[in-house]
Amino acid sequence: MIGCGNLLRGDDAVGPTLIRHLWDQGVPDDVELVDGGTAGMDVAFKMRGRRKVVIVDAARTGAEPGTVFRVPGEELEQLPPVDGLNQHAFRWDHALAVGRWLLKDAYPKDVVVFLIEAASTEPGAELTEPVRAGMERVLDLVRAEVAG
Repeated sequence: MIGCGNLLRGDDAVGPTLIRHLWDQGVPDDVELVDGGTAGMDVAFKMRGRRKVVIVDAARTGAEPGTVFRVPGEELEQLPPVDGLNQHAFRWDHALAVGRWLLKDAYPKDVVVFLIEAASTEPGAELTEPVRAGMERVLDLVRAEVAG
């Protein structure tokens, strides 16, 4: 379980914040919780040898803030193009494409991504109420993913 985002940028913190909630609540022994922060390449290496990976992050699609999207990882592996990237611009979605190429048979068989529509990524702000509510819905969905 990997929560991605920047803790210092409002709703972008939803992934790492969700991971902290799971740390506090506890998860089964075979579940590893990772604060992926903004280090995309670390996400690729954390996936090595895992059967299943669940990634949670904020999104900006224009949907209503707090909207939850469940996306199969393979749908995101082709986005965005990896040409011309530098290490500072490398995100977890790049890690899916590079991870499949780099890890080969050690790439997870099942990758699920939960995206929560952000309202504000203002530096220093707390999670907005719609995103906090979206995170609570994702916590329930993630518990179901872990159980299944």
